[in-house]
Amino acid sequence: MEPKVIFNQHLKNVKPSVVGKFLEIANEYKEIISLSVGEPDFQTPWHIRQAGIEALEQGKTFYSPVRGLLALRQEISDYMFQRFETQYQPKTEILVTVGSSEAIEMAYRTLLNPGDEVLIVQPSYLVYEPMVYMAGAVPIIIETFEKDGFRLKPEQLKEKITSKSRLLILPYPCNPTGAIMEKVDLEAIAEVIRETDMLILSDEIYAELNYSEISHVSIASIEGMRERTIVTSGFSKAFAMTGWRIGYACAPEEIISAMTKYHQYAIMCAPTVSQFAGIEALKNGAGDIVAMRSEYNMRRRYIVDRLLKMGLSCYEPKGAFYVFPNISSTGLNSEEFCEKLLKQKQVAVIPGNAFGDSGEGFVRISYSFSLKHIIEAMNRMEEFIQELSQR
Repeated sequence: MEPKVIFNQHLKNVKPSVVGKFLEIANEYKEIISLSVGEPDFQTPWHIRQAGIEALEQGKTFYSPVRGLLALRQEISDYMFQRFETQYQPKTEILVTVGSSEAIEMAYRTLLNPGDEVLIVQPSYLVYEPMVYMAGAVPIIIETFEKDGFRLKPEQLKEKITSKSRLLILPYPCNPTGAIMEKVDLEAIAEVIRETDMLILSDEIYAELNYSEISHVSIASIEGMRERTIVTSGFSKAFAMTGWRIGYACAPEEIISAMTKYHQYAIMCAPTVSQFAGIEALKNGAGDIVAMRSEYNMRRRYIVDRLLKMGLSCYEPKGAFYVFPNISSTGLNSEEFCEKLLKQKQVAVIPGNAFGDSGEGFVRISYSFSLKHIIEAMNRMEEFIQELSQR
């Protein structure tokens, strides 16, 4: 007798990924120029790799403490204070995770109960909404708009808050839009939140990739917000360490203790060798961040200029390494545009609706690729736009 497989009921609400579907199509093409993947094209800096190599050579390959190496937590504590003026106790308020994605999921699993509402700013990173469903909670979408620089407005937040609202996801700097929230924006959001029992999950994985004149500001640094905020971040973007799978969560002791329970039984600990590399990154990697950010900034300015010359409306991104041009003037929807561009010019970008319904009419272009690569892709895209206009 064949067993009847019964799946977790929460999975039925999770839609197949638009990105997965599109990348599967892209894989059919051999000669392709891709601006689709959100991964730094830089190698992990040598001194960081060397720290990992030395950890291997010295046999430092055992489990670490559940919360992560204390030396790494101390470096994270120092880094958060020096860079973002937020202070966390290394022993009790910091948890080292398997990438920032695990930190986000753990926050969901430990804070949410069935029926709780999670307010999600969109367009945004595509995992936020499915993870809410899988935690048994209810996603409530707050759409942001190009005319507002894709920033969350306090009046939008007020409209969505109910007695069931439990958690607000703040994804700034934002994937896919490149939007940021400045201190004045965050203070307006904080004023709304203070009147509620809501918590905030601030995903700050792109905090170091900020191209405005004002450095990144964490909402945890705003008066009254630290005690209700979980900051998640990691090493993937700032230090080009995607494959090392190392991230962290910073939050009040009560929240970190609860997250640690989940982490202990589900994961045990983050990779020990990666943790030693992370220590080196935070100790001596400030110059690496500056160099990579400078390169990204040059690519950002080039790609925005090219898109505007093509006649596409394009919000100038202030953070991360993505641009999010509006392609609605072409008469194509997001998926049609991407599929035609791929088939006719062998250039891969991501449909904007992969990041929420409010992303329809846009496409995400990553500039985490070499300038030579970007120039060729833009040349082909310009040809594509010109051909569309002649039909």
